[in-house]
Order: sequence, then C-alpha cells, then structure tokens
Amino acid sequence: MEITKDIIYVGVNDRKTDLFEGQYIIPDGISYNSYVIVDREVAVMDSVDAEFGEEWLANIKAVLGDRAPDYLVVHHMEPDHSGSIGSFVSAYPCAKIVASAKAFTMMKNFFGEDYADKRLVVGEGDTLTLGEHTLSFITAPMVHWPEVIMSYDKKDKVLFSADGFGKFGALDTDDEWACEARRYYIGIVGKYGAQVQAVLKKAQALDIEKICPLHGPVLKDNLGYYIGLYDTWSGYRPEEEGVAIAYTSVYGNTARAVKLLCEALEKSGVKVALSDLARCDMAEAVEDAFRYSKLVLATTTYNGDVFPYMRDFITHLTERGYRGRTVGFIDNGSWAPMAAKVMRGMLEGSKDITYTETTVKILSALTEENLRQIEALAEELSR
Repeated sequence: MEITKDIIYVGVNDRKTDLFEGQYIIPDGISYNSYVIVDREVAVMDSVDAEFGEEWLANIKAVLGDRAPDYLVVHHMEPDHSGSIGSFVSAYPCAKIVASAKAFTMMKNFFGEDYADKRLVVGEGDTLTLGEHTLSFITAPMVHWPEVIMSYDKKDKVLFSADGFGKFGALDTDDEWACEARRYYIGIVGKYGAQVQAVLKKAQALDIEKICPLHGPVLKDNLGYYIGLYDTWSGYRPEEEGVAIAYTSVYGNTARAVKLLCEALEKSGVKVALSDLARCDMAEAVEDAFRYSKLVLATTTYNGDVFPYMRDFITHLTERGYRGRTVGFIDNGSWAPMAAKVMRGMLEGSKDITYTETTVKILSALTEENLRQIEALAEELSR
C-alpha cells in the first residue's frame, strides 16, 4: 500500500489474538503498522509482533527487493511493535537502529541485547536525513510508555505518531474510526491526558497532511476531526451530552429501577448508554462513561461494599483520570445499604465531579417513594 510515492506500508493484520494486552476484546483483530521510506537511504519505521515477523520481512523484501535498509526506526518498545527487531537484525545486519535512549535500555530488558554497535540515539529536535526526506524527532514520554518518540517527515508532511491516533481493528475491517479509536485511547492511553496535550501542542507547529499510527488506518482526510477528538479525550472533556448508566443487579430490582430511569430520560429526549457490568465489555462501559457528560452508577451493597463488577468499573474510571462529569447513584441494600457511600468514596480523588441532589435508595424492592426518586433523578439529569 502506497502512502506517498516514497513511503510504503509493510505492516500486518493480526486476526489471531482475541485479547489485546491481555484484556481488550478485539473481535475485528488489530493491525501492527510498519512503513518503509525509500530514498537515497532507506528507513523502516518500526517492526511488528514476533509472531508475524516472517510476514513483515517478506513485505519489506517485496518493496525493496535485494536492497537492504539502512535504518530501523523504533518509535515504541511494546512487544507488538518491537518483537521482530531481532529478526530484522538477522536479516539486515548492517542496518542501524534509531531509537531513544530509554528504548535501548528496554531492548536490553526484553531481548538481552541493546545493539550497542548499531545504535543511533535520538531525542527532541534531532534529525535523520535520508536524502530528500529528513525525519525530525519528537519526544512523547508516557504516550503511553516513557521511551516513546514520534517522527515527522517534512517533505511529505507525514507524522509517524507511534501509538497515538491508533485504533482496534485490522485494516481490512470496515468500521467507524471513532468508536474503536475511543475505546483504544481511553483504555490504553487515557491516564496520560496531560502528556498527550503536550504532544498535541508540539504538533501544532507542524504542517501535517498524513498521520501514520502504529495501529489502524493512515489518517489523511479531515485531520482536524481526529486531532480535535484527541484534544477532547486528553482534556477529559465530555464528547457528547448524554447519560451513561452502569449497573449491576442480583435479583432484578436494581435492573428494574435502571429501566425506569432509562425510560424517563429517553422520554425527555436525553441520549442514554446502558451497560450491564456483569455481561458487557468492560472497556465499552468505560468508554461510554468518558464519552458522555453524565453518569449514573447503580448497584447493590455486597459484603458491606459494592458488587465486584461495579468496584472494578469505578477503578477503571479513577485510574484513567475520570473527572468533569455529573454523577448520580442508585443504591440497593436490604439491611445495611452502603453502596452509594462506597461508590462516592471511590470517586473522592476525581476532580470536578458534581453529584446529583437525588440518590435513589432501594431497600430490596422498589417502592412508591423509589418511583418518585427515579423521576426526580431523571429530571435532574435532563437539565
């Protein structure tokens, strides 16, 4: 696949892995992206997961023939991108490896080899001239590992963005970018919003026409849309007005309360995203909590705490910097209701949270008073 006249895609699709990073469901697979810049000197941009190393090397050979690359640029050291470095070195022993100082330390940790005789260490503002193409390097620490660099090719106005702007899904998947990019960003990068904001400020100084990420499609049309979403996500701002409702229910009473709340909100024209935490994809539920402006947490007291799926869900939110939202509670407990208190306590460290005045307090089964509370909560959330 030709990105520009001189930049060719040589990555691979992974349709074997069911859980990305051991936790994210990827029914449509994922791509491991790699690119070759063909100039007076040749640079290969990143490798791929070790399981796909032979396919990747065959892709490189299909582009270069008998010509050997001069450089392997390593933007990010996660094994899905660095796993085939050793295979590359065996195939092209004269090539230099270009990476940050921290990346070479990680190579030693991962592979027992830091390639001291081949290394070219680069940092902020360093350049690598290939001929007509010159790569300028941008440090991007904690987006989302500490060693990450990005690079910019001024000639073709291409940003090689490491894991930034990546998404789940193989390249032969026909789906909307935003949905799986949002789930990818919030799950994997979401904790590091301040660091993403810092890189976005650096990118403002560049004339970018194409973004080449390490996962997902090359972005080349309407870049303001993609960059704008990254600015929203990394600024922890709601993407849409609406209510995400996350719930657990043991005997159905909490679920009935949630159903009534959904009906009341939808009757008022409010967009609702509903997640049964015991059955849904947890990453999708977390995505919705960040996507919408308001959140309702509904669960039972369980062993003097909250139901385990709800505790897990709130932990996912807080460790990713959840903030700037309105939150309401539905609390169900038969003899010692504690759920609302526990959930609010778990959110204490979250910034700029506004709580609804109404909390629905169920003592086992719904009462007329609960129905009035649900109506009041729906009215608050509809404002």
